[in-house]
Amino acid sequence: MLESELRALISPTRKEEGCLHYDLHRSLDDPNLFLLHEVWASRQHHQAHYQTPHFLRWNERKDSLLASREASFWRQIDL
Repeated sequence: MLESELRALISPTRKEEGCLHYDLHRSLDDPNLFLLHEVWASRQHHQAHYQTPHFLRWNERKDSLLASREASFWRQIDL
């Protein structure tokens, strides 16, 4: 069920303005671990993502599906 809910986010999120990458990964060591790697054009685009219908749907369901959740924000270093 978790995987299907995460997969449901991919297509509509990739169509959002400012979404550069939105990729779902599964751990090779533990098939119950997933990683969403997101790259947005700006922090504002990412914040707007939180107001979309597909994210709001996920947000209502996530607590019943996740054992834990970690989020961190990164900036690419250009050489």
